[in-house]
Amino acid sequence: MNDTALEAAGTTSATRRHAVKVVGRAGARPVVLLHGFGASQDAWHRILPAFAAEHRVVLLDLAGSGSADPAAYHPERHADLDGYARDVLDVCAELDLHDAVLVAHSVSAMIAARVAVAAPERITQLVMLAPSARYVDDPATGYDGGFSREDIEELLDSLDRNYVAWSAAVAPMVMGNPDRPELGEELTSSFRQTDPDTARGFARATFLSDSRGLLEHVRTPTLVLQCRFDALAPEVAVQHVHAGITGSVLVPLQATGHCPHVSAPDETSAVVLDHLRREE
Repeated sequence: MNDTALEAAGTTSATRRHAVKVVGRAGARPVVLLHGFGASQDAWHRILPAFAAEHRVVLLDLAGSGSADPAAYHPERHADLDGYARDVLDVCAELDLHDAVLVAHSVSAMIAARVAVAAPERITQLVMLAPSARYVDDPATGYDGGFSREDIEELLDSLDRNYVAWSAAVAPMVMGNPDRPELGEELTSSFRQTDPDTARGFARATFLSDSRGLLEHVRTPTLVLQCRFDALAPEVAVQHVHAGITGSVLVPLQATGHCPHVSAPDETSAVVLDHLRREE
């Protein structure tokens, strides 16, 4: 990784670059919420009250997302997940976080894993919502990520051709819960608030990533949450993450789709908070 993006952002602090907000109980154990692709810190609003009642909660927008400073995104720095992890590390360092919990959704679970490996003195608990270490199948090893290479190339080509139409088609599939179309519409709106150029870069960093080799280096206690009928992180892929992180705890949720913090906020927050209380 390099610091080109930091130079481009000038002298602005990491917390300003990533529109950081800190809410909840002052002095309590910090919980950092990391959103997934196409989302922003607003995605957590349904579970935020429950977490803020017990913890000091840190919200941020990843580079290119939400209200993050546009200058925080740089194609070279953010060509892979390492660049996003570096950004989160910068935020944690600036806030001087210790004994922190990273609660990360989707691709951000692998970003969080990178952060935990790099800064074990700061991160002492990981919570991964619907994680996948690799979205593309690997026939050579028998790995099932849920998508063929051709599937992913078609997905990325479609994004390149028409981001607006791609968002309208993909967001409801990602959200799942077709009986609640308003949730898919909410995610579609979030996708469309992301600049298409940065969305293309993040999509490639997401769907072409392979974090399987990282899992064995994660020593941080980890809770893995698995959803039913998840189009992006199928059961076998989530279980691969669980099996790869020594000592991790896998909890299957009743929630369906890929975004349990949106579709089932009460169940999600209850499972996570109960686990953190037991771990304290």
